[in-house]
Amino acid sequence: MTNWHSELHRILVLLGLCLVFGFVIDRVQIVLLLGLSAYTFYNLFQLRRLTQWVAKESHRNDVLPPEDGGIWGAIFDNIYKLQKQERLASDYLKGILNKAQESSAALEIAVVMINKQGTLDWWNRATEELLGIRYPNDRNQAVTNLIRDPRFADYFHREKYDQTLRIEAPTKGGRTLEFQLTSFGEHEKLMLVRDVTQLHRLEAMRRDFVGNVSHELGTPITVIKGYLETIIDHKDSLDPRWHKPLEQMRSQSQRMENIVRDLLVLSSIETRSAPRVQDRISLRDLIQEIENESQEIVNEKDHQLIIELDADIEITGQRSELYSALSNLVINAAKYTPKGGRITLRAALEGGDLKIEIEDNGIGIAAQHIPRLTERFYRVDPSRSAETGGTGLGLAIVKHILARHDAELEIESTIGKGSLFRCWIPKERLSSAR
Repeated sequence: MTNWHSELHRILVLLGLCLVFGFVIDRVQIVLLLGLSAYTFYNLFQLRRLTQWVAKESHRNDVLPPEDGGIWGAIFDNIYKLQKQERLASDYLKGILNKAQESSAALEIAVVMINKQGTLDWWNRATEELLGIRYPNDRNQAVTNLIRDPRFADYFHREKYDQTLRIEAPTKGGRTLEFQLTSFGEHEKLMLVRDVTQLHRLEAMRRDFVGNVSHELGTPITVIKGYLETIIDHKDSLDPRWHKPLEQMRSQSQRMENIVRDLLVLSSIETRSAPRVQDRISLRDLIQEIENESQEIVNEKDHQLIIELDADIEITGQRSELYSALSNLVINAAKYTPKGGRITLRAALEGGDLKIEIEDNGIGIAAQHIPRLTERFYRVDPSRSAETGGTGLGLAIVKHILARHDAELEIESTIGKGSLFRCWIPKERLSSAR
């Protein structure tokens, strides 16, 4: 502000001197014109100095500003200070960027930044190894053009990134990659890719092992159970002290048979891909069949089963699998709800998707157990599962079946108030029933 006052004072002094000198020589207008021209020439000269200095500064960082007094000196000094601050900030950001690039280069996980146009902005060294992307040839290329798997294109454009995608590597056969996308900024995306080949092979070995062992156990368990039932049918001829052990053996053999059956079902779901030709399932008929099947356990425990169906629609999928998933949830609710309880099965459209809920007013589940309920053999209370004859595989089967139908499972529960199992089936699999 002081510089502006000084410059204004300088102009007024210049005008005053010009007026005085003009009156003395009787040429006021000419003297004023010459004075203003000289002031204008001085400012143009300073602008030229500023332009030359800025041009040199753009190529070299050690060029000092021109020396001058008054307002132009202040302008030169302030621009120089701003340039120093900008240079320091730029160096700081470059340091952070270099550290980020060095640290990301050391990662075995591929890190890729994708802009809002869906093209590549930046990637680390591991990306070139895993995806075969090369710099600078592939920069600003569409990611779906470089990764030409239809499953990846579908995953990328659907923008539902709560789950990962596993596909074969585009560069080397036999390698399995896991993709995880995250949105940020203005429709930009960060893509993480890691090699899960070994993990994929271990999972395949585990599935094959479980399937083979379950299949091999089926025959001996059936034989043991058959002989036990035959012996129990003639238990009157046995010593009474053997009656209870035989009943326990039959109960446990039945439980083992149920476990083997569920393991085979789960193994089949995991290893068998979804068929291309799928059924058109009437939701009303499916729920009616589930209601009829669960009547025995509902009546046995004196439950009230309420059906609320707002829309009659058709679902595209595997009827046997969806029937297994929903009936499993209803029967579970009946098993873990005390006598005289209430079980509600409701289905309604919400936001275009189908929401199916199975709600009970049973004993409920503690919050810390809910994230692990769909794990194999996970038990909230082992003694309670033994009493009900549960295998610990029911919810794992439900989760896998829903995943095969692009659906999701949500669980809400409160101790002493009951549980709510909610299935979301996407609108792409729905149509109006005729």
